[in-house]
Amino acid sequence: MRPLTLIAVLILFTLPLGCSAVTTPAATVTVAAGPSAMASAAPTQAPDASAVQTGVPSLAPTLTPSAPRTASPGTWQMKASLTTAHAEVGVAEANGIIYVVGGFGPTGTRVATVDAYDVSRDSWRTVKPLPIALDHPAAAAHNGKVFVFGGAAERGDSSRVFMYDPATGDWTERAAMPTARAALAAAALGNKVYVVGGAGVNVNEAYDPAANSWARLAPMPTVRDHLAAAMVNGKLYAIGGRVNGNSANNLDVNEVYDPGTNTWSRLAPLPTARSGIAAAVLGERIYVFGGENPEKVFNENEAYETASNTWIRLAPLPTARHGLGAVTFGGVIYVLAGGTRPGLSASTLNEVYAP
Repeated sequence: MRPLTLIAVLILFTLPLGCSAVTTPAATVTVAAGPSAMASAAPTQAPDASAVQTGVPSLAPTLTPSAPRTASPGTWQMKASLTTAHAEVGVAEANGIIYVVGGFGPTGTRVATVDAYDVSRDSWRTVKPLPIALDHPAAAAHNGKVFVFGGAAERGDSSRVFMYDPATGDWTERAAMPTARAALAAAALGNKVYVVGGAGVNVNEAYDPAANSWARLAPMPTVRDHLAAAMVNGKLYAIGGRVNGNSANNLDVNEVYDPGTNTWSRLAPLPTARSGIAAAVLGERIYVFGGENPEKVFNENEAYETASNTWIRLAPLPTARHGLGAVTFGGVIYVLAGGTRPGLSASTLNEVYAP
C-alpha cells in the first residue's frame, strides 16, 4: 500500500461514531407483483447487571447487503374475528393458542381483556383478564406460558410483569422490569426474553423466567417506541418505531443485537418508515406489517431477509391498521386486532398471511 493510501485508511478508522465513515447501506428492495386484496440458538447467557453499559454503545461494523432471494407475494385469508375489538395490544402464542392481551377497547378505553384463539378450531374465547388494564404492553411466550411486560396503566407507564399459565388459567405477578415503559417490544430467545425500547428510552433488558430476574444489556443505538422486535438465528432485531410517541417522526431504523458479544449493528433500513407495527418470523425472514402516521394507516407487508440484509415487498394487508399484533403458527402468520384509522381505533380483525 502506498503511504498516502495508508494514511487515508487510518483516518477512516479513527473517526468518531456519527461521522460519515459509519453509514447505513441502502436497502435492496424487490417489489413482488401480486394480489393486493385477500385470497381464499443455543441459549445465550445474558451479562450480569453489574456489567451494564450506559449511554449509546459503539456500533459493530455495518453489514453489507447482498442480492435478495426471489419471493412469491403470498396470499391472505380471513379467519374468525376476535371476541373483542382491540388495538395497541400484546400478542403471543402458547401451545397452539394465540392470546391478544389488553390495549384499547372499542370505545377507546384501556382494557384488561384477554382473548384466546384456538388455531385448530378457528374459534375465540375470553379468558381471565389481566390483573390491571394496560395499553401498549409487550407480550412473549416462553415454555408454554405468556408473559406481559410494561405498558401504560392508570398511573402512567408500568414496570410490572405478569405471567399467564394456560394450565391453571391464572395470572401471576413476576419481578418488575428495571425500567418502566410503554410501547416497547419483546422477543424470546433460549432461556431469556429480551425487552427493548419504549417511549423516550433505548433500554435493552433481558428477563430470565426461571430465575425471575433481570439484567441490563447494551442499549439500542436509537431511542424509539412503537417498534417491532424479532429473533432469528440467535440475534435480536429491532425494527422501525417512532420518536417520543410522535407518529409524525416515524423511523426506518433496523438494528440487530448479538447477545454473545453484547453489541449492536446497523442494517439495511425498513423501506417504509412507520411505527405502531407488528413483526413475525418465518424461517430466516422477518415480516413487518402495518403502522401509522398522522395522516394514514399503512397496509405494508415488507419482509427482511436476514441472510442477505435486504428487503422485499409482499402482498399488502387486506385491511390497513396499526397497534396490531402478529404471530407465526403452522407455517402462516396471524395478524390480529389493531386500529383502522390513525389514533384511537380498534378492530376484531384476524387476517392470515401465507407466503
